[in-house]
Amino acid sequence: MAYVDHAFSISDEDMMMEGSHVDNNRGPIKEIALAVALLVFGTLGIVVGILMAMNKVGGDRAHGLFFAILGGVLFIPGFYYTRIAYYAYKGYKVCVSMKLCRNSIPLCNGNKLSTMM
Repeated sequence: MAYVDHAFSISDEDMMMEGSHVDNNRGPIKEIALAVALLVFGTLGIVVGILMAMNKVGGDRAHGLFFAILGGVLFIPGFYYTRIAYYAYKGYKVCVSMKLCRNSIPLCNGNKLSTMM
């Protein structure tokens, strides 16, 4: 028989021999926190940018316009993922191929997009 080094092998038997495997079935808290943070900082960036542009902070309107654009870049994904988390919390049949939705909505059909009716 040939010698096989099992120190670096990964198989189902290795996981089964380690004992019971407990899945942590909590919601995707980190993803939701990141989405809400993007939404909040994006909104603040847009508001502060508009105020800076109106009052010409920094001598011209370019600084305010920059902050407003930066706020918009943060706001768009923050709003999108916060909306998905809200729909998952409410139990709507909306699914996209992302970790947040796969863990939260059991009616997900793989990568297909199910829309609300």
